Amino acid sequence: MTIVTVEDPRQPEVETMLRAGDAYALSLYPADSCYMLNLDELVAEGVTVFVARDAAGAALGMAALVNRGDGTGELKRLFVNEAGRGQGVATSVMDALEAAARAQNIHTLQLETGPKQLAAIALYEQRGYGHIDNFGPYVGDEFSVCMEKALA
Repeated sequence: MTIVTVEDPRQPEVETMLRAGDAYALSLYPADSCYMLNLDELVAEGVTVFVARDAAGAALGMAALVNRGDGTGELKRLFVNEAGRGQGVATSVMDALEAAARAQNIHTLQLETGPKQLAAIALYEQRGYGHIDNFGPYVGDEFSVCMEKALA
């Protein structure tokens, strides 16, 4: 059983996942094509961090929702650690994040991932995210794939 809650990212297990996510992204893409929010950005106003834990309380995955304040938001830092893979953790985190986005009156959720992250792209497509032109800092980056979903 996976439990997803809103948590402060300034805790050892979450920081470990952030470092693992950084290392993974940097193993695939040049550093200037890795757009990960750092710890200070994750605790900023308008950012909500979701952490998935198993029944024993161990952190398995996470993601962040950035509310832009204009009815749109961005999914950032979705990551599932090795122990959580293949258990539906990413789906549980996405369910919680999208529900929170709706509750925050976000009508459009966008995200950026990389072209080598085929499992992530497949997950997003299965959840109704469509490919869009690169937006914001991702414009012109060949290592960025941008997607969005209209939330009901």
